[in-house]
Amino acid sequence: MTTTEPAVKAKQSLAARLAARAGGGVLRVFLLLVALFWLMPTIGLLFSSLRDSTDISASGWWQVFTAPAQLTTENYSRLLDNDVITNSLFSTILITVPATLLVVVIGSLAGYAFAWMDFPGRDWWFLVVVGLLVVPVQVALVPVSKLFGAVGIFETTFGVILFHVAFGLPFAIFLLRNFFAEIPRELLEAARLDGAGEIRLFTRVVMPLGGPAIASLGIFQFLWVWNDMLVALVFADSKNPPITVALQQQVRQFGNNVDVLAPGAFVSMVIPLVVFFAFQRQFVTGVMAGAVK
Repeated sequence: MTTTEPAVKAKQSLAARLAARAGGGVLRVFLLLVALFWLMPTIGLLFSSLRDSTDISASGWWQVFTAPAQLTTENYSRLLDNDVITNSLFSTILITVPATLLVVVIGSLAGYAFAWMDFPGRDWWFLVVVGLLVVPVQVALVPVSKLFGAVGIFETTFGVILFHVAFGLPFAIFLLRNFFAEIPRELLEAARLDGAGEIRLFTRVVMPLGGPAIASLGIFQFLWVWNDMLVALVFADSKNPPITVALQQQVRQFGNNVDVLAPGAFVSMVIPLVVFFAFQRQFVTGVMAGAVK
């Protein structure tokens, strides 16, 4: 005769029971409220950019919910007629796109070399790259300014791009080298047996597999360069500065022209957000790569 003992259910702690009960609709509502609170400045800037300067001075942006007639696109028409802002946007694009592409291309090539190619002093050179990660930008402003002035590229677009590329490469090489090193060796050896050289191996095997990491790097670099103000203040052309410097100059010179500043700031913020959401899936994949074995 066999006896069956009742299964003893493990006793959960109070915190575990509360977490289990809150894991449904309550938690989702709470996270939604946190997201709305985090987006509040962005929403306020959007509504402010769609209001007349008189309305902005008279009341807060939340008044649009009770008086939607205040909303107008006239501020954006003025923004397009403002040569300072439009030229600064073009200048920002002219700096950000090459600085991002150069870092991605050079960082990918260097990351592959450090991960899968044997050359004298490879590990020592990689340690140098890692050491460069801790060098702050502020330390290089004065010596690089003297160097750029000596070679004649101070206050030029090329100088700003060169500075961003130089300080973006250590992180790019470090990130991509570690990602490329996780590619199975057998896959690369099989491609070599099929007659693939290093260039074909890099373009046909490594680059497609490294797409998530490369997309993550591109987003990081784009956001850093687009939102930069320190490097632009020092090295950019003062007559045609990037958008961050142009908006700062507008505040300093015409403190009350919020009808231009609000839409300009919103456009400056929206473009990086569009880039981020366009590559969101690749970014999440790249960030989570290697987290699960």
